[in-house]
Amino acid sequence: MQVKHPRKGIYILPNLFTTAALFAGFYAIVQAMNNQFEYAPIAIFIAMVMDGLDGRVARWTHTESDFGAQYDSLSDMVSFGLAPALVMYEWALSGLGKLGWLAAFLYAAAAALRLARFNVQSGSSDNRYFTGLPSPSAAALIAGLVWVLHTTYGVPGKEVSFIALGITVFAALAMVSNIRYHSFKHFNVKNRVSFVAVIAIVLLFVLISLDPPQVLFMLFAGYAVSGPLGAMMRLFQKRKNNRRAQEARRL
Repeated sequence: MQVKHPRKGIYILPNLFTTAALFAGFYAIVQAMNNQFEYAPIAIFIAMVMDGLDGRVARWTHTESDFGAQYDSLSDMVSFGLAPALVMYEWALSGLGKLGWLAAFLYAAAAALRLARFNVQSGSSDNRYFTGLPSPSAAALIAGLVWVLHTTYGVPGKEVSFIALGITVFAALAMVSNIRYHSFKHFNVKNRVSFVAVIAIVLLFVLISLDPPQVLFMLFAGYAVSGPLGAMMRLFQKRKNNRRAQEARRL
């Protein structure tokens, strides 16, 4: 009796979105090399959208696979690791010489470490929080800065090279830190929400449509600093509770 072996292959639908994200990241690098900085940041944000869809499509269509997970991670390294680093380097950091390319490399290396840690910890950590700033959010912070200053205000990157350097290093360190960031994975589109939440979502879309570069940059900048601020607040509350406990023991 002949034993039938299961056919090997890959699921096409979710991997199409992953390929689109990879293409967008590569396109951002090409546009940065051609000094087309009005297009490079947009491509990174498009990669974020595609990256957000591939996993959801895989879950909705029950086409999740180990191959898809590995392919997605490699795509993220290009779109959210190499692409933002090279875009920022070409726009602002190249004028700083060795310091500039080292900062760009630091960001790329931090993104690789962040993705590797996420893959190792996936399924074993609290899914309500990310450990370290997610690489797509770090990429959005870098791309948003370029998009706002170059496209909206026409500021040459070389004039703000040290600001760009600081934000690049901050994004890199935030990715490899142990600071917790809300993942928003507990939000389920199938659940009922209040009418106020619906109005808030509508207003958010209106604001983004009015001025996409500035609104998106402010959103992701706020998310990036929310982790350190939350960590400082928790530390302050912990010290306050410790002082109260010591005073209670003295009484």
